[in-house]
Amino acid sequence: MEFRSAADIAARLGETGYLCDDALATVTYLALGMRRPLLLEGEPGTGKTALAEAIAQTMALPLIRLQCYEGIDATQALYDWDFARQILHLRALEASGGVDAEQAEKSLYDERFLLARPVLAALREAPAVLLVDEIDRADDEFEAFLLEVLSTYQVTIPEFGTVSAAVPPIVLLTSNRTRELHDALKRRCLYHWIDHPGLEREIEIVRSRAPEVSAELNRQVVTVVQALRDVDLQKPPGVAETLDWARALHMLGVARLDLESSARTVGALVKYREDAEKVRHALDRILTS
Repeated sequence: MEFRSAADIAARLGETGYLCDDALATVTYLALGMRRPLLLEGEPGTGKTALAEAIAQTMALPLIRLQCYEGIDATQALYDWDFARQILHLRALEASGGVDAEQAEKSLYDERFLLARPVLAALREAPAVLLVDEIDRADDEFEAFLLEVLSTYQVTIPEFGTVSAAVPPIVLLTSNRTRELHDALKRRCLYHWIDHPGLEREIEIVRSRAPEVSAELNRQVVTVVQALRDVDLQKPPGVAETLDWARALHMLGVARLDLESSARTVGALVKYREDAEKVRHALDRILTS
């Protein structure tokens, strides 16, 4: 699917329920058109992962997700061999008799026994959308490996050979900025910082994603969440938490936000006990002022 302009991609993403501003639509349009990876940084819950999901849905492409974590290495991102099936294969060969040891060893590294992990799967299944989520959790070595893959869109498996993407996958990387990424990786990508949406845009997002929530409750919820983001919390509520809270209140039949209903549903907003205490105090101030 080709996009005619940034406005066109914004409109098509909007059809999936993902609403983006002009700056994000423009950098997404450029990344797709220039076939460059897009690096998205921002606070958790600002819609970085959701953008990859929306692009995949809009373009009717498979979304392949690589969740990064401390200690992840290239093997976990690339491939593995199905040892259990390889052993069964060897036993079957032995049972049939007359096994040539060299041929038997070669047959162990057949396509049938190759388990493709996310990066290899994205290269083989392209066109596809590859989401490298929270790259800032991985270490420098993994970042260097990823940089190499994104430069060539091919990987070499010693026992198998080189696998190249017929069409480079669409690559989105997200970072919550728990550490600074290397300049080399940033230079390979187009970059965009995603902030929490403003009041009116967040109201629009809730209206789009949770149309069952009344307009009055929607505005109240978003107004309070925006105020809570100024409170010193370990993890301020993101858009996903706003949607959860609005849906939770609607599910309980709450038509207008008050202290009692807010206190009962604070678990939809924050996930730390210390944050919950701060939010309860803040709600008392926000809703009674």
